Amino acid sequence: MSSSQANNQYFSPMEMMAEAEKFALSKAKKSSSMTLSLAVMAGAFIGLAFLFYITVTTGSADAGWGLSRFAGGLAFSMGLILIVICGGELFTSSVLTSIAWANKQISLGKMLSTWAKVYFGNFIGAMLLLVIVSAAGLYQMDGGQWGLNALNIAQHKLHHTMVQAFALGILCNLLVCLAIWLTFSSANAMTKAAMTIMPVAMFVSSGFEHCVANMFMVPLGIVIQNFAPESFWQMTGTTAAQYADLNVMQFVTANLIPVTLGNIVGGAVLVGLANWCIYRRPQLKAASIATITTTTEITSVKENTMNNNIIVKDIMNTQPITLSAEMTTPKAIDHLLSNHAVSAPVTDIEGRLVGFFSAHDIMVELWCQDYIPTQGQKVVDLMARDVIAIDVNDKLVDVAEFLCIDKEQLFPTTSMGMATRFSTLSLEERAKSIKVSKPHVLPVLENGQMVGVVGRLEVLEAMRSIYGKPTEVVEDQKQTA
Repeated sequence: MSSSQANNQYFSPMEMMAEAEKFALSKAKKSSSMTLSLAVMAGAFIGLAFLFYITVTTGSADAGWGLSRFAGGLAFSMGLILIVICGGELFTSSVLTSIAWANKQISLGKMLSTWAKVYFGNFIGAMLLLVIVSAAGLYQMDGGQWGLNALNIAQHKLHHTMVQAFALGILCNLLVCLAIWLTFSSANAMTKAAMTIMPVAMFVSSGFEHCVANMFMVPLGIVIQNFAPESFWQMTGTTAAQYADLNVMQFVTANLIPVTLGNIVGGAVLVGLANWCIYRRPQLKAASIATITTTTEITSVKENTMNNNIIVKDIMNTQPITLSAEMTTPKAIDHLLSNHAVSAPVTDIEGRLVGFFSAHDIMVELWCQDYIPTQGQKVVDLMARDVIAIDVNDKLVDVAEFLCIDKEQLFPTTSMGMATRFSTLSLEERAKSIKVSKPHVLPVLENGQMVGVVGRLEVLEAMRSIYGKPTEVVEDQKQTA
């Protein structure tokens, strides 16, 4: 691997912000079933990590308090590594969707519903693992010391004041989301995994509070306190009464609610929105690029028998690829190539149309520069700003005519309406002989906001019915006749 290729694996802070934006938006775009399934998986992963933590710290008193907890923290990092590499949905990292909300890519309701689905899924995953662990009787390992360690950890979590639990929740998710943020610096899986270890080890060894981890840890203590046999208490020299405060109500009010609120502040605000304010908000405030909010008026010049009820809204692509004005030219080219496209509309951070970028713009620029790319060049430097946009309610027949007929060549006249050229050819013959240069893709606006695009492919597909049934269907009917 060359040094340039190796360097390309690491992203600058600004590029990390772009990765974070994709990360945040991708979470909101997943279907409910996928979100819940991945959240259940993540809840189980965090529970497994806590099992590892309990095992590592049990019977380690001679190793020293700090070293024992540090070893446990390293073990617990397995949970976040599994989530990052396997793609689980963890509530404490899902709060980074606050970035997509700040970018106005999703609504507040969509953001909160995503959080709720992930939170519920994490809880289900933790409970499923708890059932399996309880059935396995892991609490009896090491003469019951494993279970006693779990009881003491769970009980300690319920002895914080509300303010302490809230503050510990903030500190915890500050580190968890920073760990996730570090993974945006590289595309390499091993590097991503390594990036998560130290922040997670710090939050665990320092006793910070993680709501999803607590969904497994405290209920585990409650189960041991209520269902452990008498032999367990005899082995450990303790009684169930010593852990009477381990109950559901105490867990929810003294720990889960304040810790969850703290996790939201630590992740959504101190990491997500803080980085957004540093890297993206200045671009929002910069109004150097004017938005395109007006459409080109298009009407047919001849009567036709085609269905006039089909409008652009019925045929447009509502999820087109778009480019950011601040995107570098190489990244824009990669984005076009990965989507098998030669052009795309350019939008600002709020999704408003500001220009259009095409392979033609790139090739002309390279020709002018003797095929030596300009360093640091961005999409805004090359994009066309005189963009032809159409309205969502324009008719299909008008769009079709606009794309293939040049009215100025078909009816050459002066501004006073005087003909500048005479021809003996019919209207149809003139239409076929003229050379038309029109865009292949037209952005679609609704009330000044871009809502999709219409290209020649969409128009052709909508007009296919004029020729009757698809060829394969007709041939199949002939064979079966």
